[in-house]
Amino acid sequence: MVHASAAVHASAPSIAPVAALLADRSRARMVSALSDGRALPASVLAQESGISASTASEHLGRLVAGGILQVERSGRHRYYRLAGADVAAAVEALSAIAPQPPVSSLRQSTRAAALRRARTCYDHVAGRLGVALTASLLERGALVRVDGGTGLDRVEGDRLSAPSRRCPLALGPSAGDVLGAFGVDLAPLLDRPDDSRPLLRCCLDWSEQRYHLAGALGAAVLEQLLAAGWVRRAGPPRALELTPAGRDELGARLGVADYRAAS
Repeated sequence: MVHASAAVHASAPSIAPVAALLADRSRARMVSALSDGRALPASVLAQESGISASTASEHLGRLVAGGILQVERSGRHRYYRLAGADVAAAVEALSAIAPQPPVSSLRQSTRAAALRRARTCYDHVAGRLGVALTASLLERGALVRVDGGTGLDRVEGDRLSAPSRRCPLALGPSAGDVLGAFGVDLAPLLDRPDDSRPLLRCCLDWSEQRYHLAGALGAAVLEQLLAAGWVRRAGPPRALELTPAGRDELGARLGVADYRAAS
């Protein structure tokens, strides 16, 4: 007779193989370097990790075999990227619970502050800017809260820095007008196969402990911000910087105040 607890353990997914892959410092650095959604060649990832090209190749092979990374060939080079948004969310969640190294320099303090202000979470905007943008869309009726909660407050039971089990937001009555004025065309996002990536997902931001927008719409928002020159990638990996034009345009179109002053 099989004990009930043994049956549960046998049917539960084993996290040990994935944990073992990320337990190596060099592999963890490679995965972190890819957490902004970009694809990078092995040579760059070797430099990011401070290891030789041959050692990097071995580590990358294990990460691909383990389902953490995907690889595609372009000419003579192989480019690696995270296997998907779920992998990025898992890495973000691990970052939230990992011991933070002591800040021993002004440079380290500046890097940490930059990531709290605005960063990419795979292919969407996180940090204070991501939460501020989502709040503005909610206030203007482009999004509505559908679970009885208020604002972007956390649903009990949702984990920090991970996709919500059930996104508490839905498109609102003003979605087309508000997003259109922002430069995001909603029509092609709605006209997608039913089995494609969800239009709306919500991540519980680890630094703000409130929701920011993810999913296909979150990716479209970041794409528009970058294409319009309203944000740019700058400073530490994954960090975003709001440009002067972006500050003016987001203030005029979405009423996003100077989020940098938020606590």
